[in-house]
This record gives sequence, C-alpha cells and structure tokens, in this order.
Amino acid sequence: MFYRIVVQGELTERFAEAFEGMEIDVKNRQTVITGQIVDQSHLHGILNRISSLGLPLVSVHALPKDAQGGVAHNETTLRKDREM
Repeated sequence: MFYRIVVQGELTERFAEAFEGMEIDVKNRQTVITGQIVDQSHLHGILNRISSLGLPLVSVHALPKDAQGGVAHNETTLRKDREM
C-alpha cells in the first residue's frame, strides 16, 4: 500500500536519506513523504524516524491503489518548491 505522510518543517537532503525509496516534496514549510509501505511494522519504523528527527506529524493517509504511480522504489527524490 502507498502512503502520503505530511510533517511540519523542511526535510533537508541529508535527512531525506532516512526515507530511502520514498518521494520527498517540500512546499510551504511542510514535507510530504510518499511511497510504498509494505506492512504496519514498516509504517511504524518511518513514523519513529520522523519522531527521532523532531518533525511534528501533520497527517498520515493511505492512498488509493490508482495513485501508486510515480514513486521510485530504489531512490529518494527530494523536490523543493518555493513560493515567490
């Protein structure tokens, strides 16, 4: 199953490595982490990493099966969109 996890704050490239295989988007002072979660243990591990980094959790959403495209499984993508 694929999940979208939103945290308050901007995750830097250095910390994005903790979420290998996930897509990372930074926008409006929030970080959106999207990717495949294989089971509840995997999800709890990711949430523990978020907590360890001191990032406040905003939301966790399971995505519908048709929203699974576009996420790389072997690399982490960090995108930053800045408002002008």
